[in-house]
Order: sequence, then structure tokens, then C-alpha cells
Amino acid sequence: MTVIADNARAQAQDLLDFIDASPSPWHAVASCQARLQAAGYQRLEEFERWQLQAGGRYYVTRGGSSIIAFAVGSQPLLDTGLTMVGAHTDSPGLRLKPKPAEESAGLVRLGVEVYGGPILATFADRDLSLAGRVMLRNASGIESRLVHLEAPWLRLPNLAIHMNREVNESGLKFNKQSELPPLLGIADGTPAEARFRRPLAEALGVAVDSLMTWELAVCDTQKGAFWGVDREFLAAGRLDNLASCHAALSALLAVGQPAQTCLVALFDHEEVGSESAAGAGGSLVGDVLQRLAGCFALDAEDLRRVLARSFFISADMAHAWHPNFPAAYEPAHRVLVNGGPVIKCNANQRYSTGADTAALFMAICEQAGVPCQQYAHRTDLGCGSTIGPIVAARLGIPSVDVGSPMWAMHSIRESAGVLDHAWMIAALTGAFRL
Repeated sequence: MTVIADNARAQAQDLLDFIDASPSPWHAVASCQARLQAAGYQRLEEFERWQLQAGGRYYVTRGGSSIIAFAVGSQPLLDTGLTMVGAHTDSPGLRLKPKPAEESAGLVRLGVEVYGGPILATFADRDLSLAGRVMLRNASGIESRLVHLEAPWLRLPNLAIHMNREVNESGLKFNKQSELPPLLGIADGTPAEARFRRPLAEALGVAVDSLMTWELAVCDTQKGAFWGVDREFLAAGRLDNLASCHAALSALLAVGQPAQTCLVALFDHEEVGSESAAGAGGSLVGDVLQRLAGCFALDAEDLRRVLARSFFISADMAHAWHPNFPAAYEPAHRVLVNGGPVIKCNANQRYSTGADTAALFMAICEQAGVPCQQYAHRTDLGCGSTIGPIVAARLGIPSVDVGSPMWAMHSIRESAGVLDHAWMIAALTGAFRL
């Protein structure tokens, strides 16, 4: 029997609640803002002059889908440096096109683009809907409004096996242009675009002609849940990488008023390369650090000294060993669900970990009473990457890549361990208390 402590169960439930409330990157940032404000963090605007104080707690957003929160330490930056944890708010999936609706044989379907690298087959035969942001025209100009259509608006029905006899041998495949658009409803004699716009406007409580454009993601309507004979696992969409966002934010809030300045950076667009104004490849984290230094009269030379004393933890989910597919894994690096945080290594710098930073994270885990594991990808398989190498290269800062082990990464519904999430929060909390 797997024994799950009450606090670990509560943290996992809080994660599921966080994910359910965050069906898009914009919703994830809104969820983070609500938690930060409840904890007394002050919102900063990029277009305003910042006046930061020692012991102050702040956050700033960019593009509505990236957020950086930090607690200014009681000790001088030059003496302590910073501890930073980074993760990403976006997940792979399907995104609606600007003019998505089209009629086909009396049915209306919605054109989509593939965002990142989702497992497309997992979107079939599920109750789907839409979430994201809509740009509205109003009397004062343009307004951005979040929308989450929780009822199942959409479905991608499978082709019957009688017409796809090889599906179990060859796998379920979709032509991204012609076979992936989900069905919205029956064409009722109105133009297809109106068939989509009208109910969207009604859901927002606005006039149809106020709709300008949108960024909407196709999302699963099924809520997160515990599973397993002892409920030791959890299942949800977007565990990659909202679980890391939740763990980082939970750790930051847990430290309260730290001696060392602590920072959490949650970026959009990791799944598509991070090269955007809101992505880890953009200027956001560098801008925040320069403004932070400037508020305490530190010049460019001083900031380099601060970064030399600092440590960056890139938190992104890790591949857990799957007993049905042992050949997919490096034999000596089979990390286990509910086995503790994973340190990810790659000689070709797909991960930012070095022996020195791996050892430091091991020591952090040991001090926190948390088990940890090490992962390397099979040499004959292509390895994914994270924001770790990007941020480390731009800032010139020691960095380690870590993550909680999970199954079915990039599926519409992924799985992970209850204990692992509690251990990741404990490890990151320990890092913030260095």
C-alpha cells in the first residue's frame, strides 16, 4: 500500500484545482496573479518607474501569458545573489485559426493549427472546448477578455475501424489540415462564421460585432483526478508544465520573507522555441533583473557580480519509466513515478545541467529530506529541451534542469505522482532558503 501524507494529498489537490482553472497560458497567469495578490505581492507595470524596497514582494506580467514574481531579500543582493526558478505556462495542443469556421456537408467545423508537439491521437473522441483570450472592441478602445467555455462545444470523432482497418497496427494518424478540424455543430442556414461567433459573443456577454480576434486553445473538459488503487497518481491535462509552475509558485509563497532574493519566472512559448517577447528567449527576465539592480543603485558591473553568485533552476517535467515500453529508455536511467525529483542531463546541452549544478541540487534535496533521481535520454533518440539552456546562456548563470517524472507527456491527459509533486515543492522551497 502506498501511504500518502495528508499534506502531499492536499498539495496535489491544489495542483489539480490550479490546472482546472488554467486551461490556457493566459488563465495560468491569471491564476498565479490571484495567488500572489492574496499573499500580499504588489503588481508592477513595465511602463511605470519601479520603486522597490528591501523585503518587498512584487510581480510583473508580459503579454498576459508570462509572469515573473520575486521577493526581495533582507540581505543585500551583492552578498547573496539570487535563486531563480523558471518554468513555462504553455502546453502543446491545438489553437484556433483567426477565421476558423467552415461548412462541410451540413456540418460546421473549426480550423486549427498544431501548437508545439502534441500527441494528436489523444484529442480524438473526447469532450473538447475552447479557452484563451478574445480581443474586444469597446467604447474606450480594445479590451482583452479571458474566456473558458467549460461545456463540451467540440469533438473530433474517430473514423470507424471499418474504414480504417489498419488503425491498431499502424496507429491513429490525422492529416493536420483536412482531418484535424473538430466539429462544432450542424449548419443552421446561417454563415459558418456566424455559427461560431454568435455563441462565443453570448458566452462573453457582448455583441457579436465587438469581437475582433482571439487566441483560443482547444481544451479537454474533463477535470483532473486521482487514480491508482491507493490514489497515488494524478491525471490531468497540461501537467507539462503547469505542475512545475504550481510547484515554483508554491515554494516562493512558502518562504515568506527570505534573506536571499528569490524569483520565479514563468514563460509562454516554450513549446514552440521560446523566441518571442514573452518567451524565455526574449528580454523579460533580463529586463526585470536590470530594473531590480537599478532600484538598489547597482550598476552593470554589480549586476554581473550578483549573477555570478546566483543559481537558476529550470523546472520542467521529466520522462518516467513506463513498464510497457522498456526499450524506450536508457537502461541505467529509469526514473520512477513517486521516486522524487529528477535531475536531467544531456552532454549536448539540451539540458543546462552540469556536474556542479547537479551536485548542488542533490545537496538541496538531501537537506530537505527529498529523494532525487537522475535522467539521461537514450543516445539513439532525439532529446527534447527546456528553457534552461536559453536562460543560462543569456544570463551567464549556473543552471540545473529538473522535473517531476510523468507519463504520456504531450497527451491531452497526462499522469504523474502525488508524492513527486510534494517533494518538488519541498526541494524548491529548500533552494529558496539557501
